Amino acid sequence: MARILVRETWRVGSVTAAVYDAPMADPTLEPILTSADRDLLAESRTAILATLDPNGRPRLVPCCFAADPDRDRIWTPIDEKPKLSADPRRLGRVADLTAWPAVSLLVDRWSEDWSKLAWLRLHGTASLLEPDDRGAGPERGVAIAALRRRYRQYLEHDLETRPIIAIDIAEAIRWAAGGR
Repeated sequence: MARILVRETWRVGSVTAAVYDAPMADPTLEPILTSADRDLLAESRTAILATLDPNGRPRLVPCCFAADPDRDRIWTPIDEKPKLSADPRRLGRVADLTAWPAVSLLVDRWSEDWSKLAWLRLHGTASLLEPDDRGAGPERGVAIAALRRRYRQYLEHDLETRPIIAIDIAEAIRWAAGGR
């Protein structure tokens, strides 16, 4: 099992939050995501992103995502679907993760056949890959290509000019019916 490295903690209202260093930064550690986790991520079309708002309340937002094939990292775009603000940097989730980068992502598999149920909860640290950040350019290109392969709708979105949320996974908690 991979170590979880806590970099800092703080309080937001009555909630204690933590920022985790991503264990994959240390190549001697085992990957956090198992092949079963990656299979569930691949079959899931959406996830729920959880951030903490300024009052310490969870903010839950459904999102599209793609998994980095080489690292324990998830990308989710600030796409062009209608939003409360035209400026992607004014969105609640962006403000939240800029102030408190600890996030969670929940992916599940639902079925009327309850023997097929499963979920995966990922905890990690989020950052923004900005369009004007030259250092993020190569990763942004890989992320945009992966997102467009998963969601054909993104072929019509100008993802190149919008931020992408990158989540370094520090912990994975999983459950599947029958232990599978």
